[in-house]
Amino acid sequence: MVIIIQCRDRVGLVAAITSVLAKADFNIVSMREYVDLEENKFFARIVVDDIGYLQNIEMAITKVLPPDAVVKVNPLPEKKIVVLVTKEYHCLSDILTRNHFKTLGANVQCVIGNHPDLKNITELFSIPFHLVSHENKSKENFEAELTNIILPYKPDYLILAKFMRILSPEFITSFKLKIINIHHSFLPAFIGAYPYRQALKRGVKIIGATAHFVTNDLDEGPIITQKVIPVNHSFTLIDLIKAGRENETATLAKAMQLVFEDRVFVFNNKTVVFE
Repeated sequence: MVIIIQCRDRVGLVAAITSVLAKADFNIVSMREYVDLEENKFFARIVVDDIGYLQNIEMAITKVLPPDAVVKVNPLPEKKIVVLVTKEYHCLSDILTRNHFKTLGANVQCVIGNHPDLKNITELFSIPFHLVSHENKSKENFEAELTNIILPYKPDYLILAKFMRILSPEFITSFKLKIINIHHSFLPAFIGAYPYRQALKRGVKIIGATAHFVTNDLDEGPIITQKVIPVNHSFTLIDLIKAGRENETATLAKAMQLVFEDRVFVFNNKTVVFE
């Protein structure tokens, strides 16, 4: 079982929390904590053997914390996700494969595409595919269709696996800090479209990928994880794109693992990640 805590810092928090767990007969397997001194914020992720008295443990912990504390007791359920795609297959195929072999840490409820290109590969894995075209309709109507499909699945997270549409503030607010995007550059460098073309022109020696939560500021949401790979002058645009796609896949996979295992805390526009 995992216990997640986020609150204002003060002296004695760790002692108070561990005392509550000991009285409830929980054995602590691991405990990670971090204090943001500038913001006076305390973060903790605690893993315990599920042998104690579970009822009211969340309330008992909350009582020994500052009034604004956020406490979540999560017995590691498999998260439910909806995947949004356009035409690029590399991230989706990795997600579907991990889902098939039960190594994703989540269960794919459906895939939604604004083009039909990835319908076949999705259905090969016996996952529902919904086509919602953005053409000849307003953003409001397009997103209303998305929402009508998404909500019955009650997903914990939406994964933008190369979903090449900019979402409205209203849609993002409806799924606040529940939308994970993979961006094909090492943010904040090369924000927006065509980052590999930008990287080629700039003559960079590394290219990167960034997985982040989606906010109203384009490509500026809280960063979950980033990865880079070396490149050199001999790389063509096609070489950069090929290498970059492999890096994007690995970066998104790592970000999903961290989020699904409840290792990521969001505060303001930053994250605390207990790897």
